[in-house]
Amino acid sequence: MVDHKNLDEIFDLDIEILKKLSVDGRISLRRLARDLGNRSPVTIKKHVEEMEEKGIIKDYGIHIDYEELGYKIIALIEITVSKGKMLEVEKKIAQNPNVFAVYDITGTYDALILARFKKRAKLSEMIKEVIHASPYVERSNTHIVLNVIKEKSSFAELTNK
Repeated sequence: MVDHKNLDEIFDLDIEILKKLSVDGRISLRRLARDLGNRSPVTIKKHVEEMEEKGIIKDYGIHIDYEELGYKIIALIEITVSKGKMLEVEKKIAQNPNVFAVYDITGTYDALILARFKKRAKLSEMIKEVIHASPYVERSNTHIVLNVIKEKSSFAELTNK
């Protein structure tokens, strides 16, 4: 564990590590240490491991262009759920491999589902066989994305504003 005697310095270092990793998750610890003021790679490794243990760093991945792989349809599906079964319904919908996000939301609807599809028929099938098959889904409203303007976020950009 990292010694937290100077929380501000450690917190600042953690933020700088997160900024660098959000831009390039494949950066080596040695390069990360050098870019952050010639610090020890062992120190950087300890900070990264602590953030992994705390769940601050959850995963390392790549940014995929799904359109290039044929997933040209992105649907945003709003649903209203009855009888206090929202979590149950959301968990069931989240199991669908086309679904990449499920959110509890405020407003007219209770949940928002984001999903990708290669064909409209698969979207229709999911709406009919997964969403409307649930006795607890009162209604849904589906939006189709016409153009993606921005889809990626960066912690480095978020914290620079």
